[in-house]
Amino acid sequence: MITLDDIRQPIADRIEEFEQFVRGSFNEKEGTLLAEMIDYILSSRGKGLRPTLTMLVAAATSPSGSFGKRTMLAAMLVEMIHTASLVHDDVIDESLQRRGQASVNARWQSRNAVIVGDYILARNMDIGLKSGQYDLLTHIIGSMAILCEGEILQSQHARELDTTRDDYFDIIYQKTASLLGVCAALGALSVGASREDIDRMRKYGEALGIAFQIQDDILDYNRNNTTGKPANNDLREHKITLPMIEVMESKSEEEVNEMKALLKRCKDDNEALDTLHNMVIAGGGIERATEVMQAYLSRAMHLVSKYEDTPYRKAMLDLCTFVAERDK
Repeated sequence: MITLDDIRQPIADRIEEFEQFVRGSFNEKEGTLLAEMIDYILSSRGKGLRPTLTMLVAAATSPSGSFGKRTMLAAMLVEMIHTASLVHDDVIDESLQRRGQASVNARWQSRNAVIVGDYILARNMDIGLKSGQYDLLTHIIGSMAILCEGEILQSQHARELDTTRDDYFDIIYQKTASLLGVCAALGALSVGASREDIDRMRKYGEALGIAFQIQDDILDYNRNNTTGKPANNDLREHKITLPMIEVMESKSEEEVNEMKALLKRCKDDNEALDTLHNMVIAGGGIERATEVMQAYLSRAMHLVSKYEDTPYRKAMLDLCTFVAERDK
């Protein structure tokens, strides 16, 4: 199985440089509560998928096969937007854990978690503006607005239990795929790649992001998953995701209404949760959602295939395999 460490191998000598760049940019006054919170957040960031993607694309599309501080800045800007969004997500979802550790809101209360998430976003934009890299910031700011729109759209449909296939893909594009598309586009932009390459890499990142989120939603139905979240969390939060949509589209109106009635009870009724879970599994929802995910990964791999066969291109292809194989 391919790991993120395998994927990072072509840029392994730059990872520590990137981490030092982030630490140096968010170097808060020692001994303060803010410094303690920022250190905790930076130390438990997780996979680092987004900056890895930005740096790999930069190396793959650069005429020299290398990248500099401008790419590091782009990678940090997207990573810290994602990091702040997770802090806010945990407050909204009242999550007490993130990747097996106490969430920021669990350790320091929701009020402080919201403020530190806002601080990260504000500090991030301040660093970007002071760098003068306005072309990078144009992409970044647009992605922030799209991310917020996706959260609101998802909340609306979870409340009304009316998510259609089109709604679902709108949500995952806005919540996940758009930012991954920006990560890849900024990688190319940061090294002066052509407009065609920037657009191609954006499409690659978006296809990868859609596949990544579909896999996330598939894993939610796996009660042996190692994601650090409880299984069936989406059902408890009344979210209709692709595995359930695939089954609902093959059912009668009466059967769909039955599934929605069960979904409405899932938060507090384990029997309803188990019944709905089993209906999705038995109805082939996982298999059909996996087919859709694989189609997006094939699209992503096709977009990368035009580039010279380098370790960076191989890593970008391996990233597609990683998304399909990951279990956390």
